[in-house]
Amino acid sequence: MKISFLTLILLSFLTLIKCNYFEENFPAPNIIYILADDLGYGELGIYGQKIIRTPHIDALAREGMRFTQHYSGSPVCAPSRYILLTGLHSGHAHIRGNDEWAERGDVWNYAAAVADASLEGQRPIPDSTFTLGEMLQKSGYTTGLVGKWGLGAPGTIGTPNKQGFDYFFGYNCQRQAHNLYPKHLWENEQKIGLNNEIIPPGTKLDSLADPNDSKSYSAFEQEQYAPSLMHERALNFIEKNKKNQFFLYYASPLPHLPLQIPKKYQRKYREIIGSELPYTGGKSYFPNQYPRATYAAMISYLDQQVGELVHKLKTLGLYDNTLIIFTSDNGPTYDIGGVDPHHFNSAGPFNTGRGWGKGFTHEGGIRVPMITTWPKRILANTITNHLSAFWDVFPTLAEVVGYKDNQQYDGISFLPTLLGKKQSEHDYLYWEFPAYGGQQAVRKNQWKAIRKDLHKDNLNTALYDLSKDPREETDISDQYPKKVAEMEAIMLEAHTDPSIYKFNLNILGDK
Repeated sequence: MKISFLTLILLSFLTLIKCNYFEENFPAPNIIYILADDLGYGELGIYGQKIIRTPHIDALAREGMRFTQHYSGSPVCAPSRYILLTGLHSGHAHIRGNDEWAERGDVWNYAAAVADASLEGQRPIPDSTFTLGEMLQKSGYTTGLVGKWGLGAPGTIGTPNKQGFDYFFGYNCQRQAHNLYPKHLWENEQKIGLNNEIIPPGTKLDSLADPNDSKSYSAFEQEQYAPSLMHERALNFIEKNKKNQFFLYYASPLPHLPLQIPKKYQRKYREIIGSELPYTGGKSYFPNQYPRATYAAMISYLDQQVGELVHKLKTLGLYDNTLIIFTSDNGPTYDIGGVDPHHFNSAGPFNTGRGWGKGFTHEGGIRVPMITTWPKRILANTITNHLSAFWDVFPTLAEVVGYKDNQQYDGISFLPTLLGKKQSEHDYLYWEFPAYGGQQAVRKNQWKAIRKDLHKDNLNTALYDLSKDPREETDISDQYPKKVAEMEAIMLEAHTDPSIYKFNLNILGDK
């Protein structure tokens, strides 16, 4: 059958009308942002993992979009989360490192902090902080946070309920999260006791115990497993708000150390991985008879929980209009606490292990997986190389929900990328990190510049071409002095004096 030219024009016009109607009348979605803890770029099947099984997260990627050049806000926990919630990069952020607010007393005494909430939690973010949660509340959303907070101690202005979240359940304190069988969690502003014994992190295997006998480890698997309790609350939050527009920030503590999971989830990996040496304990973490199998099981359990969230949404008829974002707060932990990132190739194509992963601004420490799904809006099974970072999330979700204000953010909305439209690009991405020697890093196009050991008055700048050297093994700064000068000028421009003295980089002139 032949179609006339006039008919083709009419069909195109009707298609255009339909597309425009679809864009203008599609309701703002529910939003679920899932933040894994210390999950490496290479620890998901869809990103190349060969041992650990993550079928549900892989399915999300096939149903949506996978980002290959997404970056965390920082190479460690608290600043990365602050940057996510504010849209500011670490050169402008109030929180630029893990700050345990040690002026209060013996905050690292786990048992003391269990007994005395005034020793728990991190230094609070200011009341003036305008968070992602507050923006979504103003946009008509019911907001919930399940998981780990780390941005303000109990009883301060920095608790989740005072920073934009209608509901909170989980760890207030990232130090308390060093035990996945804790003595308590928090529900809103109330301390919820659990039926677990107090076992301080760092407790080692008894010197007379047999490290090859499973009974020697019985104290480290107790009754109430925090990730399971949190997951129940996350599902309940969705059920309770099925008739509301909701935002769920699901900040899972997995697979962050310590190595702890109920044995039933560990068994299949004991068969897959085979015999391994027990980990008998260390300074901050618990012993484990099967450390590799446990670590793999923790990631697969997180994957199972993602699958249950998706099933819940589908059962309630909410999935088609829910934007899901899955990512990690930083790269994988290095060789500590029984974790073996080399065995799992945890950072994928990037260098991993001590000095390269968590705690460092190398690719292994800040390049993270990100997967987004939003049926009927995001084209299924797509991959994007768009350069993005945590400080882009705030402006992205603001655009998604139609929120407009005059505040300045360092981020750029990546909503156009999600919808397959023309996307604005960053001129550069910038990180600074006052710990692990003091660091700065810049990503601009294929170029990556890094400074390390700033606290030793070292201003040498290493330069890498990531298009040829993603593992950052060949410093080519001597070959491109003009490019180095350009990157150093960005480091100077992007840095501001920190508002907390602990984050000073004195060689940069901080006071």
